[in-house]
Amino acid sequence: MHIAELIASRFPLQPTAQQQEAFRQIAAFLEYADNASCFVLTGYAGTGKTTVISTLTSVAPALNMRTVLLAPTGRAAKVMSNYSGRKASTIHKKIYRKKSALSPDMAFGMADNPHTDTLFIVDEASMISNERLSFNGRSLLEDLVSYVSNGENCRLMFVGDMAQLPPVGLLQSPALDGGWLSRNFGIRVFGYELTVVVRQEKHSGILHNATAIRAQLQETQDTPSTPAFPRFMVKGYPDIFRMTGERLIEGLHYAYDKYGMENTIVICRSNKNANLYNQHIRNRILFRDEELTGGDYIMVVRNNYYWLSADSNRTGFIANGDMARVRRVRNLHEQHGFRFADVSLEFMDTDEIEPIDCRVILDTLYSDAPSLQPADQQRFFEAVMADYADIADKKERMTALKADPYYNALHIKFAMAVTCHKAQGGQWQAVFVDQGYLTDELLDIEFLRWLYTACTRATKELFLVNFSEKFFQ
Repeated sequence: MHIAELIASRFPLQPTAQQQEAFRQIAAFLEYADNASCFVLTGYAGTGKTTVISTLTSVAPALNMRTVLLAPTGRAAKVMSNYSGRKASTIHKKIYRKKSALSPDMAFGMADNPHTDTLFIVDEASMISNERLSFNGRSLLEDLVSYVSNGENCRLMFVGDMAQLPPVGLLQSPALDGGWLSRNFGIRVFGYELTVVVRQEKHSGILHNATAIRAQLQETQDTPSTPAFPRFMVKGYPDIFRMTGERLIEGLHYAYDKYGMENTIVICRSNKNANLYNQHIRNRILFRDEELTGGDYIMVVRNNYYWLSADSNRTGFIANGDMARVRRVRNLHEQHGFRFADVSLEFMDTDEIEPIDCRVILDTLYSDAPSLQPADQQRFFEAVMADYADIADKKERMTALKADPYYNALHIKFAMAVTCHKAQGGQWQAVFVDQGYLTDELLDIEFLRWLYTACTRATKELFLVNFSEKFFQ
């Protein structure tokens, strides 16, 4: 049976004409003799990308192929595992390995690729950056392409949505740009874009409105102009709601009771607003006065290579964006002019990291910056280095610094409310999106991308908080 026909026969729904064309393009990719190629599957929310991925994983054994499922963050990997019924991993935990158990910081290099006849499927690929990493001078995207190509008869497929936010600092997502991939890696790029929302999703108010924003974004890109305010339709839909700030506490109580705190998120336009929301939630809903306490949900906001390094059985590092629940807090204290605590953390979105005991720096919790401000980071570095001033050799001094538990304290923020970039790749059953400060002049393509990405994080109910009348029909 032809590959396209086989995929269609295993597809759990009646495929649309677009999906059937996608099957034909995927078949051409898998039949292509040269492994120096990749496939880019893009599509709007609700067009069936996840169903295509699930079907490919079930079809692969009949094609004498294996599949490996990857995503940029732990939350995205968890979502991928849920819809595919297969284990998914984060990219960095798959392709990087510790070089030496004796060298705790930045001691990571490319792992060997032991796979043969394997299709690597990477979801939420819009998040993958071509920014150079500090520990090897290469980008995650470069390393991923290199890792896959080093396997025997291995193929690479990127899946994502071009309308979502690109990596921070970029205008487009390089992993979803076929021309960019071809030019920079010298590979043939196959691809297809799904644009038709499938019939069973059309009753969803979340997807109806997300599709309208997506269409407006596309129109604005095709004919550059100042976009009009998106017009939400909420009447007649059971899953999308307007909400004033005065009713937010009531709404969060409802969501926490119905879905649980771990399945509820508030998405904001800035770290400052996220901090304010987190403080209000802790004070007015959870009635927590402590600086940090058991039951708090936190997000790691800086890669950490230290706390997993002592155990040779652990394969990765704690990544920027990983979420965890605080199990216990002790030994709150000050050192080097900063606040610290020793905590036990249970990571929420992965079974690859067992609960760990570690040290966290508390100053990042309420910082309006993504992590410590550069000036504070420099002050912190100099203060810790002063402890090793008696070591004459500079290299030995730096080695001592890299093994210092204060210098390696986890940088964390509360995670009941986050920025959209931090939420990207994840899904929550209840999502509250705060409009934030917005004038006509600030309404642009970047805002439309932000709004589309934020709204598509919701799977059950979406609450639009403090949105002006201009946004509604």
